Amino acid sequence: MRRFLPVARRSPTNWIIVIGLVLAPIATLIALRSGTPVRADALGLAACVAGPLLVSRLLGEANYDVMLAWDPDAMPADWQAVRRRYFRLNWIRAAATWAAFALFWAAAYAAWA
Repeated sequence: MRRFLPVARRSPTNWIIVIGLVLAPIATLIALRSGTPVRADALGLAACVAGPLLVSRLLGEANYDVMLAWDPDAMPADWQAVRRRYFRLNWIRAAATWAAFALFWAAAYAAWA
């Protein structure tokens, strides 16, 4: 983690993925304009922004800072609670991501059905 997180947090790949994650649903909203596909797409965009983006930025990053400050030879007493929080945040992001994916597929199906 000590070598991975600092590099991963500032990787250009993250920015490309985030920009695509937000711009693609916005472009779809503009193209579709109304109906069920637009509602599903808008909900998927909201799930993307609320889950992976906001949870990562507001909660995950702060948790990473705590973990990176640890000395591996002298772990703090609450390290297990911080680790549980790390995994809980990952599950929240995963659930939001999969919900958004399902909503995008529903929007695509409704648009072409």
